[in-house]
Amino acid sequence: MALTGRAALLAALGSLPVGLWEPGWTGILAVNGPLVLACACDFALAAPVRRLILARSGDTSARLGETADVTLTVTNPSGRLLRADIRDAWPPSSRQPGAETSSRHRLTVPAGERRRVTTRLRPTRRGDHQADRVTVRSYGPLGLFARQAAHKIPWTVRVLPPFTSRKHLPSKLARLRELDGRTSVLQRGEGTEFDSLREYVPGDDTRSIDWRATARQSTVAVRTWRPERDRHILLVLDSGRTSAGRVDDAPRLDASMDAALLLAALASRAGDRVDLLAYDRRVRALVQGRPTGEVLPSMVNAMATLEPELVETDARGLTATALRTAPRRSLIVLLTTLDAAPVEEGLLPVLPQLTQRHTVLVASVADPHVTRMAASRGDIDSVYDAAAAAQAQSERHRTAEQLHRHGVTVVDARPEELAPALADAYLALKAAGRL
Repeated sequence: MALTGRAALLAALGSLPVGLWEPGWTGILAVNGPLVLACACDFALAAPVRRLILARSGDTSARLGETADVTLTVTNPSGRLLRADIRDAWPPSSRQPGAETSSRHRLTVPAGERRRVTTRLRPTRRGDHQADRVTVRSYGPLGLFARQAAHKIPWTVRVLPPFTSRKHLPSKLARLRELDGRTSVLQRGEGTEFDSLREYVPGDDTRSIDWRATARQSTVAVRTWRPERDRHILLVLDSGRTSAGRVDDAPRLDASMDAALLLAALASRAGDRVDLLAYDRRVRALVQGRPTGEVLPSMVNAMATLEPELVETDARGLTATALRTAPRRSLIVLLTTLDAAPVEEGLLPVLPQLTQRHTVLVASVADPHVTRMAASRGDIDSVYDAAAAAQAQSERHRTAEQLHRHGVTVVDARPEELAPALADAYLALKAAGRL
């Protein structure tokens, strides 16, 4: 039960004549007695709240940055009119700052009827957002006293990665079609798998002429090729402490996931099989053996609840798990850091185990703030900042060179450029027949 502001105001106004004309218990009872009686009647006439039937429906998932609508159905089984204020509580990360009013509703439900109210969520973090309690305050006809109760109505909205890099997918698919020779441009499809023979036309590469086939017919025959298909690609997300570092106000892991999603979408359309592994000291997420149409939804769903762990990544465990997940020759894309210490002490000693059996590509998120620091000048502090940034860049380049010497392809780009750069590296490996 709850006393409303209206009852408190009437009590305050009633105390003025008591203090002026009749101070004492007689005056207090004369003014507040009827008010107490009115409050009791108002409480008795208010619709009961514990007997209400509440149910939820609506969205169960949404991408980060988009809205999700959750509908609450309130059924009034009593014989009294329900006049209620409803607060549908959700975690603070389920809405934008300052949008608390979106979860508060005023509702009138006649006896034996039902009404619906919708709470619009705009989550600011990935993961599963659980609904909290629904608090209902039922008022009487005078609005002096109210019944109040809380109901637990479970509901979960899963917030998925935003996949902002999907805007690059059409251009990468166009490049893939060029490799496959399915466009109208005058070039043959690149690749290493023989496709068919056709008649020579001016402009064809003379190195593609098949002289044996030419000798058996009256025209010059040339070989056509297509990119490699049905190759296995394993995307490995390093979810250790280095992935928790924030770049442009977002964790490095988020940029890595966005790049992995674009590559997964592109590789699936190219006819390759794609798996996902997230690891630090144990497996955090694993998507394996999915059909082509289910690869991207499965990865998005697995990444939704993935968060960086503040532990040092076990490089030996990661390598062993990757080898078990990819027993045959594959392209292993490792999304991790290029910081000197984690690579030199963790990755480099076990890297030969990967490169001996697989093609390895390492992708890392570069911090644009370091680039801006390296270009800063003007005062003593800026010069020191530039020197520190230049040293950090030098160490990063040295680490990349060490990986190159082991036969590893390295992609190092800013968050907004990492996804298209990784896709371009994949297409280059595919065109060169290195998958």
